[in-house]
Amino acid sequence: MRRPKAAWRQAKGGAAFKSGHAAEWIAAAWLMAKGYQVLGFRLKGRGGEIDLLARRGGVLAVVEVKRRATLEAARLSLKPAQFDRLVAAGEAVRRNRPALKSLELRIDMVALAPGRFPRHLRGVERGA
Repeated sequence: MRRPKAAWRQAKGGAAFKSGHAAEWIAAAWLMAKGYQVLGFRLKGRGGEIDLLARRGGVLAVVEVKRRATLEAARLSLKPAQFDRLVAAGEAVRRNRPALKSLELRIDMVALAPGRFPRHLRGVERGA
């Protein structure tokens, strides 16, 4: 039997969910302004969850959105295990959608911080 979450924890989780969702919309708008076509939001699969799936030219970008107190903190928050899950999720999406099979898979990040413009980091590497 599961214990119910404390009310403060539920409120904190709900606020984080809303903040994360808003950050994803900001990131999507930023990418679209840069010429990307957003193909999906919060795609769930065996490999993991993809915040944004976007395409530009011959590139299929699996985009992780991170909102932190500073852009540097956001950039450093992508851990190797999460990077591996993003690669697996992106490969699964590409395998299951024939129109995307020929595209180059790339892991990108949009870092957000209060009072700063979003920062789009292309081709993030494992452990970055």
